[in-house]
Amino acid sequence: MSAEWLYEAGIAEERAILVSHGDILSARIEWGDPIRPGLIAQARLVKRLHDAKRGIVRFEDDTDAFIDHLPRDATEGVTLTVRVVRAAIAERGRTKLPVTRPAPGETPAPAPTLREEIEATGATLRALPVTSTAMTANGWDDLVEQALTGEIPFAGGSIIISPTPAMTLIDIDGTLPPLKLSLEAVPVIADALHRLDIGGSIGIDFPTLADKKDRQHVDKALADSLIDWTGERTAMNGFGFVHLVARLERPSLVARFARHRSAAAARILLRAAERVAEPGVLLLCAHPAVLEAIQPVWEAELARRTGRTIRRKADTALSLIGSYAQAIPQ
Repeated sequence: MSAEWLYEAGIAEERAILVSHGDILSARIEWGDPIRPGLIAQARLVKRLHDAKRGIVRFEDDTDAFIDHLPRDATEGVTLTVRVVRAAIAERGRTKLPVTRPAPGETPAPAPTLREEIEATGATLRALPVTSTAMTANGWDDLVEQALTGEIPFAGGSIIISPTPAMTLIDIDGTLPPLKLSLEAVPVIADALHRLDIGGSIGIDFPTLADKKDRQHVDKALADSLIDWTGERTAMNGFGFVHLVARLERPSLVARFARHRSAAAARILLRAAERVAEPGVLLLCAHPAVLEAIQPVWEAELARRTGRTIRRKADTALSLIGSYAQAIPQ
């Protein structure tokens, strides 16, 4: 069976996984942010930075973004047609602004949906009803847990993925001897880059290997595992550190879930609610922070899709990811 994308248009979330023989090869999530890659729109240049080629533009909704490759004659206050090339990236305590470039002569257009992006590549895509079990059968729930925790276990150890303002850090922990632990971690790391949609600057902290030949062994294994990955890679230094750099267009799944845990949990709950088969009123049981994250328009869409009355029950004893939905009598 060749690889195909499975796609769901959820409430406040598009989700897709590339699967082959029951394994997830890659995954994508979009949360409907209007200022995201592919958007072509007019924006006003509000500030030209000191290097003259960069500045800050403001869209009609008052969202600010960086702009690169400014023409020399662009003065502050001028309106430009721009294309978004990188989404906003939320970090601890701040958000990196979206990045745009001038798009003179192009017609303003909304950013493509996730489905449109995938279909534009020519890849096979199968759109699923949200009640389908196909994504779950192919490992969606495990993928979500990995994105939420940042931890992926393997025989003898685990990798821990942590988004930081500087880069995404991948740490390796386990009980195996350092060389064997490093080699066992390599394919797990390579898979995680695709499965969790990780790009940008990535640091891998391998166990320290004193022997140069051991470091070269791990370097070769990593190069072989990353054969279908597009980016640059340094050799392992004497402290076990490897630096990867790839194109960054959007936050990874780990970064999304780490920076917006309540919003992520709310979307998980909404997906579960759509899948409740028993008749009756739909009760959403969740931590108060999760219920607060459910926007009125999302709840209205849930009611429309299911044809049910929606009720809420806040429970502080539940964890953010311990929410559940159930049918109760009218």
